[in-house]
This record gives sequence, structure tokens and C-alpha cells, in this order.
Amino acid sequence: MTHSKTFLITGVASGLGRAFATEALADGHRVVGTVRRPEDAETFGSSERAHPLLLDVTDYAAIPDAVARVEAEVGPIDVLVNNAGYGHEGVLEESSMDDLQRQFAANVFGAVAMIKAVLPGMRERRRGHIVNVTSMGGFITMPGISFYCGSKFALEGISEALGKEVAPFGIHVTALAPGQFRTDWAGRSMDRTPRSIPDYDATMDPIRAARSTKSGQQPGDPRKAARALLQLVAAERPPTRLFLGEDALGLVENKLVQMGDEIAAWRTLTCSTNFAA
Repeated sequence: MTHSKTFLITGVASGLGRAFATEALADGHRVVGTVRRPEDAETFGSSERAHPLLLDVTDYAAIPDAVARVEAEVGPIDVLVNNAGYGHEGVLEESSMDDLQRQFAANVFGAVAMIKAVLPGMRERRRGHIVNVTSMGGFITMPGISFYCGSKFALEGISEALGKEVAPFGIHVTALAPGQFRTDWAGRSMDRTPRSIPDYDATMDPIRAARSTKSGQQPGDPRKAARALLQLVAAERPPTRLFLGEDALGLVENKLVQMGDEIAAWRTLTCSTNFAA
């Protein structure tokens, strides 16, 4: 095993966050894991290298002090894994602006607040790795999760641009984009807007039914995702983006083909907008 690192992982109470923390601890690393409930902190802190941190990532004002305490008490943060977040399912026309704000608060703004808190230390030390857990929905899209896809597209763009800003300081940034994994994402963790407009029944009713049925039967193994994360952070030259799962890869490759075809079909119009020479 390589030398041990200190991980700060958000959202370790369940799902991929729990798997990430468990495997990192098994490999001998120190893990600070954020949870929102005291009972989850008690469960997580059963190892001497596991350090629960009661923190809601949407409480932006509390984040800088929390990170400063971690670095003072546990040590410098080598790897930040922005995993906390949730899925929102709902037709855009039926969903409220409050739904959109909550989705971005958890999936985008909280992640950025965490990044801003760890960057000064990483920049001073000239090393570090920020892993933002996005989704295949940060590159491909599906009807009925427009707010979720929008939040993950935003985090993908922020990750890629940030990586170019901090590369001179020896800091890596990776967007980790899972496909469907066997977690509670499509079950109790999913926020579902009630249906109200019959015109969308033909589109949404089969999607909602299929997602509910598939919950708990997804092809992805969270433990294997965690092992992939550990390989990622051990890499000398980690990628800007890493998709996880054959389902994600297939959908992404299909979209790339479609994008290429559409660009070619509209090339003449695309290139028609410059001033005449």
C-alpha cells in the first residue's frame, strides 16, 4: 500500500459515500466523514482512523471553521471527496424553483464551499486531490431528472475549469461520474415532485415506475466503485473525468456519436457567423 492519506469525504452515512469511507479505512487511510445526524456519527466513528464530522454541506457558513478544525485535529487534508448530494425526479414544468434551489444547494453550492475551504491548505502544500462525484447524468441526460442533470453538468464544468486553475500547484481535480449503483439514490434518497400535468403521463409514468422497480437491482457494486476511487487517487496522473460502470460508458459513447453527427450536419450554419473577411 502507498503511504496513508487523510480523506475528507462528504455524506458517509450511506451509499457510495459509506463505501468510499469503508474501503479507504480498510486500506489504512484516515477518513473524516461528514454526517448530518449524531447517530450516524456514532456508527461511523468505530475505528480510530475514522473521524465523524457533524456537518450539513448546505450550511456554507459552518464549513470553513469545520475544515480548519479537521486540519488542526486530524491533519492536512490530502483528498477531498465531494460525495454528498441527492437526486430530484420531476418534470421541469411541474417542479418548483424551490426544488431547483435545493438541488443546486446540495449538489453544487455545498461542493464548491467544501472546495474553497480545503484549497488554501492544498495550495500552500502544493499537493492534493479533489474528487467531485458527479454522475453519468452530468454528461448524458434523461427526461424527468432535468434539475439533477443540470446540477451535475454544473459540477462537471466547475471541476474541469478548476483543474486548470490549480494544476500549477500540484493539485488534481477529477469528476467521478458513476452510472447506476446499488444504493438508495433511486429509493428513499430520491426527492420526487408530485405529478400534476396529464400531458406528461406518457413520458413520465413509465420512467417513474421503471426507476422504482430497478431500485436495489442496479448493476453497479458500490465496493468496486470505492476500489476504483482508491486507484484514482493513487494515480500519478489522474484523469479529468472518470466514468464508472458499463452502463455509463455505453450511454456516453452513444451520445458522443450523436454529437458528432449533429455537429457535422450543422457545420455550415455553425461556421457562417463570422464577419466577412
